[in-house]
Amino acid sequence: MSQTQFTSTKDELVARCTPFLQEVKDMTTSAEVEQWLNTKYGVESELYKDLSRLITLGVKEGWAADVEIAGPRYRRARLVVPCVETFFFSITAVLMDSTDNTQNNPEGSFRGDYHSHPYGEFNMVVPLNEGAALAGPNGWCYGGWTAPAPGSHHFPEAKGGAVIALFFLPAGRIAYDVKPPQH
Repeated sequence: MSQTQFTSTKDELVARCTPFLQEVKDMTTSAEVEQWLNTKYGVESELYKDLSRLITLGVKEGWAADVEIAGPRYRRARLVVPCVETFFFSITAVLMDSTDNTQNNPEGSFRGDYHSHPYGEFNMVVPLNEGAALAGPNGWCYGGWTAPAPGSHHFPEAKGGAVIALFFLPAGRIAYDVKPPQH
C-alpha cells in the first residue's frame, strides 16, 4: 500500500477496504466464498493484518464499535453507509466479549441480537484474546472470515473472550425484525 497520508485511522480503514470490496462486489456469500476468503485473505495475509490493526485501533480510539447494545461487552457501530465509494456495501464493526457473561450458554458463549442477512455478509473475525472465537456458518472462527449466505439468520455468538467482527453487508442489508426458532 502506498504511503498516502490519511486524516484518521477510520479514513485509512475505508481506503484499505475499497479494493477488497471492488474484488468481492459481484460475489454471493457461501461456504465456497468463505473458503476462498480464508485462502486468499486469511490471518497471514497483508489485507487481514492491515484491517485487523486498523479496526483494533478504531476500537481503542473510540470510533469503532462504540455504541453499547448490551453494556460495554457488546457494542457495534456502522462505520460507513452503502455508497458509491464502497460499491454499495456498508461497513460495520461489532465488539463481543464473552468474559464473565451470565447468559449460561454452552462453552460460556455470549449471544447477541438475532438477525438475518437478506443479501449475505462478508465478515472478518479478529480475536482480541488467545482462544476467542466467533460462531460462523461453518463452526467457530478463531480468526479469519465467515460468509453467511443470503437469507441466513442467527444469533451472533462469541466465546473464549473478546472478538471484533468487521463486516461488510451488500446494500447495507441486515434485518433485526426476525424471530429466532423456538425449541
